[in-house]
Amino acid sequence: MAHDAAAVAPRRVGERGSAAESTFDTQWLDAVLPAARSERRWIGWRLRLLVGAALIGCLGLILFARDLAATRHIDAVWRVDAQGGVELLGSADPVLAALRGRTLFDLAADDADMLRIDDALALQRSARWLVADAERERHRRLHDALATVLAHDSVVLRFTDGSTLPVSPVARGWLGLGTMAVLLGALALTLYLAAMVVLLGRPSLRNALYAAMALAQSANLLFVAAESSFDFGLPAGFAALDLRARSALDLVTAAAILHAAVLHPRRLPHGGALAAACWAGVAALVGLDGAGRLPYAWWWTQGSLLTVAAGVTLLLGWSFRIEPHPHAMMLRRFGFVVTATLALLTLAIAAADARPGLQHAIVSVGSVAWYVFFASLLLLVPFMSQARRTMREFALLAAVSTVAASLDLLFVAAFSVGAFASATLSLFIALGVYAGARQWLLNQVLGHRTVTTERMFERLYRTARDVEAHPEHAPRQLAELLRELFDPLEAVVVERTSSRTRVVAEGSTLLVPVPDLDAPAVAAPAAPRQSVALRYAHRGRRVFTVDDARLTDRVVEQLLRAVAFDKAVEQGRNEERLRLAQDLHDDIGARLLTLMYKAPTPEMEDYVRHTLQDLKTLTRGLAAPARPLTHAAAEWKADLAQRLHAAGAALDWHCRVDDDVALGIVQWSALTRVLRELASNAIAHARATRVTVELQLAGDRLVLRFDDNGVGRNPQAWSHGLGLAGVRKRVKQLGGEVAWRELEPRGIGCRVVVDGLSQRH
Repeated sequence: MAHDAAAVAPRRVGERGSAAESTFDTQWLDAVLPAARSERRWIGWRLRLLVGAALIGCLGLILFARDLAATRHIDAVWRVDAQGGVELLGSADPVLAALRGRTLFDLAADDADMLRIDDALALQRSARWLVADAERERHRRLHDALATVLAHDSVVLRFTDGSTLPVSPVARGWLGLGTMAVLLGALALTLYLAAMVVLLGRPSLRNALYAAMALAQSANLLFVAAESSFDFGLPAGFAALDLRARSALDLVTAAAILHAAVLHPRRLPHGGALAAACWAGVAALVGLDGAGRLPYAWWWTQGSLLTVAAGVTLLLGWSFRIEPHPHAMMLRRFGFVVTATLALLTLAIAAADARPGLQHAIVSVGSVAWYVFFASLLLLVPFMSQARRTMREFALLAAVSTVAASLDLLFVAAFSVGAFASATLSLFIALGVYAGARQWLLNQVLGHRTVTTERMFERLYRTARDVEAHPEHAPRQLAELLRELFDPLEAVVVERTSSRTRVVAEGSTLLVPVPDLDAPAVAAPAAPRQSVALRYAHRGRRVFTVDDARLTDRVVEQLLRAVAFDKAVEQGRNEERLRLAQDLHDDIGARLLTLMYKAPTPEMEDYVRHTLQDLKTLTRGLAAPARPLTHAAAEWKADLAQRLHAAGAALDWHCRVDDDVALGIVQWSALTRVLRELASNAIAHARATRVTVELQLAGDRLVLRFDDNGVGRNPQAWSHGLGLAGVRKRVKQLGGEVAWRELEPRGIGCRVVVDGLSQRH
């Protein structure tokens, strides 16, 4: 993976869960995000190499099909009868078709000895799945002899009833390849191209190992395609090549899988030594088998494959415990399925070893289903994060087909169940497993979204209100919102420009650009300067998908709309407050001023003057949508001093503010009315001569103390009239608490506490 020199400054936000989460290393961003910023495009030498590889693959497949079409065969269809003999099932040649149902005894060319055909080995297309070494060797000799006979222009067939018939072997031609050969060849080409795309897209050891697996199984599929075209006899030397090559291809695939498991999704301790030991063991097995010095070769091969498959599953579980990467869990599930399916097929073939006819059926059906299933999994692996439901369903159905075929053959081999009953029972069990496990498997791959729609909208609009009040909190709030949605193990804010939401690092990370939520709605959106990187969805149990990216875009879009809506509402409120303030000033203020000049007594003039002053304070508050706390405190002090002085009371004012904050109109209005009501009570009811007010803002916590030396006692017994109820209501509106207590030797103290003052506009 290419690395970018740009610096990354990640900031983890909103962590939850165990303390161990805070130890996660964020150096992965340096490797992941540069690649995400400039996704690879197929240009230059990669495109040329890919086109060249595709042309080579297509040309190779055409040449392969041409060689198959040129092989000679007897134009007839054969099958294994109940006694294990080779029975003629049909032929396009009317003369040969007349002998339908007869069992072949031997055949020979005009100038050659008769070749005895007395068991199902003549129809056994591959020795890869033959258990006994002796049977493998006999299979090779028989098919080499058959190839020698079929190379002649005329062959004499003799049947067990004594009838004979001379036939002429002919080239099978393109139409004689069969549908199965064409489909398997196409699957092999697809798997080959997938290997080339992965390897050329991002050359690395891990991708080279995937290419090795894919190419090995592509070659296996070509062998199976060739075998499906050979109905009676194999070309000279093909049996020996098929036996050695296919065993080697399976072992190489197993070693590559184990090597990849110690590298991905994370490098495991001592992984290099484990991979080296596995490759050494595979090399020894392949060398001994190729030299013909490996007794019980089939058992060694199958035992090694099952051991490696189980070991890979354990390694992936270990990897997930070290770091809960979703790929580890998904690949471990694949490992369970592959190991169980291979073990079932191995058991079925071993149980049918003593019955050649049944073993031929198992090898012909079960092994083909196994290779198709395994190839489908290999095709699915590179697209785990973007795989569509069709590919997932295809992999599940392929697994079910393999299980059904293996169960069918196992029932017949081990329990002597009839063919129809066995097929029905196996299909019923496989479909039952599929129906019961399908949704669970898909849920494990896709993950569960536990956030309800109601909760999501509540969280979204709460975020919008906070962002509207504090635009600088937008990255952190967006990260928290997405954490609520996807429940990742990590959410970090990075100084990284990204044009759109993307799934990166093979689905383990979702990169979300932070939009400018403070921009005017009519302005063109600016390029995001920050991004939120979410890592390991659903606590590491699944990968991010393209659907997740689309959902995130919709959530961000709704957040933008909510912020714009709140801004529009607030703008309307401000305009209405300005209109009310202007009307009060121009109309009611002018009337009060006239009334003050025409007051009949000095007391009435003074009362109107105070009322006019209160009106000016109110209109100034309405006209100013926000004002600093220190400015508001100065106005409150002046207002209280004037009121208390007129009543003959003194004011002790103390104000300490650590960091000035802006008060919204609601906060200013509520605190203003609380102070006025407390002052009115101290003057009118307590008949206080001294009032002490302490206003303190520490951090984001506002504490207001209002003490008097009046005659009031026992505040718990007070009746809750309009004054006290108004104080409680306004403090509650601020999100705070209020309490009264007796002072010694006399007086009442009121304490108001508001937490999170700057967040409550």
